[in-house]
Amino acid sequence: MGEALETEPAGARTQRRAVTAAMIGNATEWYDYAVYGYLAVVLGEVFFPSSVDGLPLLASFATFAVAFAVRPLGAFVLGPLNDRIGRKRTLSFTILTMAASTAAIGLLPGYATAGALAPVCLVLARLVQGFAVGGEYGGASTFVVEYAPDRRRGFWASWLECGAIGGFLLASGLTTLLTYALPDAAMEAWGWRVPFLLALPLGTIGLYLRLRLTDTPSFRALAERGGEPGAPVREVVTAHRKRVVLCGGVVVFSSVGTYVLLTYLPSHLTEELGMAAATAQALVFVAGLLLTAAIPFAGALSDRVGRRTMLVGAAVGYVVLALPAFLLLRQGSWPPVLLGLLLLTACHAPVLGTTTAMLPALFPARVRGTGVAVGYNLSFALFGGTAPLLMTFAVERTGNLSVPALYLVAVALVSLPAVLASPETARRPLE
Repeated sequence: MGEALETEPAGARTQRRAVTAAMIGNATEWYDYAVYGYLAVVLGEVFFPSSVDGLPLLASFATFAVAFAVRPLGAFVLGPLNDRIGRKRTLSFTILTMAASTAAIGLLPGYATAGALAPVCLVLARLVQGFAVGGEYGGASTFVVEYAPDRRRGFWASWLECGAIGGFLLASGLTTLLTYALPDAAMEAWGWRVPFLLALPLGTIGLYLRLRLTDTPSFRALAERGGEPGAPVREVVTAHRKRVVLCGGVVVFSSVGTYVLLTYLPSHLTEELGMAAATAQALVFVAGLLLTAAIPFAGALSDRVGRRTMLVGAAVGYVVLALPAFLLLRQGSWPPVLLGLLLLTACHAPVLGTTTAMLPALFPARVRGTGVAVGYNLSFALFGGTAPLLMTFAVERTGNLSVPALYLVAVALVSLPAVLASPETARRPLE
């Protein structure tokens, strides 16, 4: 994979501080992004006309997917900034932009007040969110991986995913609490605004933590010798095209699984299976807690058995367990639904515990931020962001409640060749 970049290793205390700060900042940013998904049903009623059955939810998920369409643009703009001006400065910009655009959604008028202007403004705010997130994962994963020791990179990098899922859980917990505490009329009138407005103080905290960080040893070493790339996108596309494809192939797996489990299923349980919204959100919240707890163990195990072994096992798990899991969800009562969610969680924990350490290690330091951002966000835009919309549409048209399970099986099989073709990066120095 090339020669390792010589850097001065960071002390253990510095490593812990860097990973903790990046994780908390990442949790804040993904909270902002997840709130929309958890409130998709309510936002559909608030921002879109309800004259056609099913239209509000479909339109809400379409707006959810719109943000993913602009993520590649954010990747092509902000990814290179990671490699040219540093990981720290770029990450500070992304969290500030994300917090401001999320809070703006909480201030928008609904369709009843502003008519067609309401969904237009919502789409614009989602586009800004998508642009900011386009630079988040590449920068944050690169930052953590470059601070982590080689022999425990999987364990340390997995905490970034814990932060991301923690952001999802914070969004889920708050929306569940509001759903329990408020009647439907109050939730549609003003309750949905609270989680969005909370993004501003959370973003301020995340920005403060990131500004206190120093940049990574790898980037500082590059800067000292003038090794920053002049045209990182061109270099990635020409010299590392295969690695970008492999990165995107692995991300198909992680993105679809994450958004099915944590974003699509609450609406699926409510709209398609008739479960009370608060109960559905509470069950997904429990599954998310267990997923978060399992991720560091999966990351540590990947340091011992290898990243590819973990991902192959996860793919096999999805092929075998996805359909039984969705059959359990269809039972309607909470014990089998929770068991179905736990089966999906068991399949997905090895994916999240592995990919954050694997993807940045595919690229050399001088274009690492760009390579991960481009491969990750192109794949996320095509597959992750569209998954809730496609599944909602397919279930509505076919009436087949097993469609999401079949989609997960297909995604696992599509990602498997990329996993097998990727170099093993566990316990090896970075380029």
